[in-house]
Amino acid sequence: MTDKKLRKYSSQVTDGVEHAPSRAMLRAAGFSDQDFTKPQVGVASTWSMVTPCNMHINTLAEEVNRGVDEAGGKGIIYNTITISDGISMGTEGMKYSLVSREVIADSIESVSGCMAHDAIISIGGCDKNMPGCMIGMARLNRPSIFIYGGTIQPGKNHTDIISVFEAVGGHASGTVSDIELKQIEETAIPGAGSCGGMYTANTMASAIEAMGMSLPNSSAQDAISKDKQEDCLRAGEAIMELIRRDIKPSDIMTKAAFENAITVVIALGGSTNAVLHLIAMAHSIDVELGLDDFTRIGQKVPVLADLRPSGQYLMSELIQIGGIQPLMKMLLDRGLLNGDCITVTGRSLAENLADVEPYPEGQEIIHAFDNPIKHNSHLVIMRGNLAPEGAVAKITGKEGLSFTGTARVFHSEEESLKGILDGTVVKGDVLVIRYEGPKGAPGMREMLSPTSAIMGRGLGQEVALITDGRFSGGSHGFVVGHVTPEAYEGGPIAIIENGDQITIDAEKQEISLHLSDDEIRARLDAWKQPEPRYKRGVLAKYAKTVASASEGAVTDKYL
Repeated sequence: MTDKKLRKYSSQVTDGVEHAPSRAMLRAAGFSDQDFTKPQVGVASTWSMVTPCNMHINTLAEEVNRGVDEAGGKGIIYNTITISDGISMGTEGMKYSLVSREVIADSIESVSGCMAHDAIISIGGCDKNMPGCMIGMARLNRPSIFIYGGTIQPGKNHTDIISVFEAVGGHASGTVSDIELKQIEETAIPGAGSCGGMYTANTMASAIEAMGMSLPNSSAQDAISKDKQEDCLRAGEAIMELIRRDIKPSDIMTKAAFENAITVVIALGGSTNAVLHLIAMAHSIDVELGLDDFTRIGQKVPVLADLRPSGQYLMSELIQIGGIQPLMKMLLDRGLLNGDCITVTGRSLAENLADVEPYPEGQEIIHAFDNPIKHNSHLVIMRGNLAPEGAVAKITGKEGLSFTGTARVFHSEEESLKGILDGTVVKGDVLVIRYEGPKGAPGMREMLSPTSAIMGRGLGQEVALITDGRFSGGSHGFVVGHVTPEAYEGGPIAIIENGDQITIDAEKQEISLHLSDDEIRARLDAWKQPEPRYKRGVLAKYAKTVASASEGAVTDKYL
């Protein structure tokens, strides 16, 4: 394949006498004369041994490279970072989690931009890998495909990572013994792959597939499986076709494609993090997407999947009945998806779904439209005098649709967890965890430890929790996050006091502090912004550049 049009970028560093030094270095990295005539495909691997989500991705990257080479391209593997939410959860280290999304995006843009790759295939396996990969590829806007690393197998007795977090709360309440806690700890995570419920990893993988940026079924494959290996091989052939046809992320990641992604996330009962990440991904490709789009789409799309954390089943069980492709076919036939959107197959979404078989009779994971889990979205965008710029709630209906209670205020996740485990938090409380926003934490930690402790202590129906931080996809209960403006920016969440009354109303989509406007103004006038918690390093840089959670917490919006 010698057509220079197919080497739009790589020819800039490989062709001509003046680029002999570039070729010399590439020869040392394994290039032959023939390789210089092929399109170069950067294979961005998030392999790392810091987490089971990504510890197998080096082998997947090798399969992708082989697929590219067999299809007539030249694959070039490089690495970007990953961190583990699950391991760092509830610690100071978790502040780096959302920050890592930007580091991943920056590194993919930097490497493939610098090395003049003609196309990019990225492979992600943990929460921030996926939007990070997508943002990096979108910024460069060269033919691109995302591959999901795949989901983990269930642990013993149908357990997963959330089982361990909730067992900690059960241990505090006396319902889980030392031995039982250790047994769950030892068996809940059996090997490689992303966390097993419809948590953030599986949510984002599904959203990206629905958007058309992954090959069909990429989001619904076990991490260690022949199907996942074949997904990687097929990506090589697909990327070469995208190069030939010059199909780029901007052709695929349209407003309609983002609406398809939101629709599928809602139908699956996916993570609140999808709101944050989809808005950020849209920003990276110059598509206008905001909180109101989630409200608009959520009014007509039901929750159909009985998946954890609020449901019963794991992703591995959804895979066994066909994954998300039959669900997408259901949504398309119902008129809830735009079938004209182009995808990385080079075909439209409707064409990809044309021959998809329905779910088997008798399966109970995906409900019919006439028997939904919830008739509209579980992702409820709320506003009110407590969140004038918006907040994101995850309300399945199982925890009720409204809650009024007494504020119990904590200035960090650690403070709140201690209050839950030692019995300070009681029935009727609305936990307020503040100064955990993008700027204030900095880094907008996930409140999985507190929400899991609440569930483990049996308070899931008895208390609510609001925060300017965010939630793990594994969180459930009456929870509201992404409260904006955040406390560090002087939002009303900063001036709540213990004993104040708060109402969360999912039907009215309101979150209200029961104070007069005059009282709120007086408290805000008396409030003083705290000193930054970090004054140098990546967290300090992030705090200086990050936008509001309602704007996706991106770091290049106001440059």
